Amino acid sequence: MQPGFALVLDAKTSLGECPLWSIAEQHLYFVDIKRCRIHRFDPATGDLKTLELSEEVGCIGLAQGGGFVAGLRSGIWLLDADGTPVRKLAANPEDQTISRFNDGMVDPMGRFVAGTVDESREKGIAGLYRYDRNGLAQLADGLLTSNGVAFSPDGRRLYHADTLRYTLYTYDYEPETGTASNRQVFARFGSDRDRDRGRPDGGAVDLDGCYWTALFEGGRVQRYSPDGTLLAEYPLPVKCPTMVSFGGADMRTLYCTSASVGRSETELVEFPLSGGLFAMHTDVAGLSKPLFNPEV
Repeated sequence: MQPGFALVLDAKTSLGECPLWSIAEQHLYFVDIKRCRIHRFDPATGDLKTLELSEEVGCIGLAQGGGFVAGLRSGIWLLDADGTPVRKLAANPEDQTISRFNDGMVDPMGRFVAGTVDESREKGIAGLYRYDRNGLAQLADGLLTSNGVAFSPDGRRLYHADTLRYTLYTYDYEPETGTASNRQVFARFGSDRDRDRGRPDGGAVDLDGCYWTALFEGGRVQRYSPDGTLLAEYPLPVKCPTMVSFGGADMRTLYCTSASVGRSETELVEFPLSGGLFAMHTDVAGLSKPLFNPEV
């Protein structure tokens, strides 16, 4: 039987993002950026708990000792398990009237790597950053929408997309120091002129080292080999999937969030599950996400 995505929660998110599996809890966390929420979903029971925040939350990571590290509009924060701010780790260094933190994840050593989005969609003020005990350091600049952060199984390759430029990159990454270098184009997608405007949003890596990407406005998820060969693609019943992440007891469930914000009435009639949470069984397991360690 050909695998495929199925709805697991009609979450009705505005901008669902950052699915994140907790091995300890066997629950899935994900965010609704525009509604300033972190959701906690129990796939065994269907129960959903919602944590309300005071500002937009673009990405989260689970922290050692409980709670989260989170990329918000104002900067990177440490939150407790209820989503309450504990302390601000670093301010967003960009113009916060048109910039907020977007996609990110914890690196293999416990640092937080997260990027921002240029809401003007034209100035190229967004960047990719690393946070560790020494503070915030910029890994890339001149971006429109930073997305797709993921690491290879050995931690020595960093994947990163600039969504509005339809491009997915790789960097050489040093887990010991958190430095990124030698940026290369990994895959290019369509353009604003194409009928299919699918472009790389959030991504994940499996144990074989293959990269999975959700194509925003492309209605599908693609899997690429480490050398950049397209291996497979899987459609979803929505136009705008946003990010994939592995979970489940065996890490063989691929979860995918989606968006409904800014979509036309015609599209929402055609794709009424927009904003839902989807899942698909995979033959290969995914990588578990490291825990954030503020002391690294």
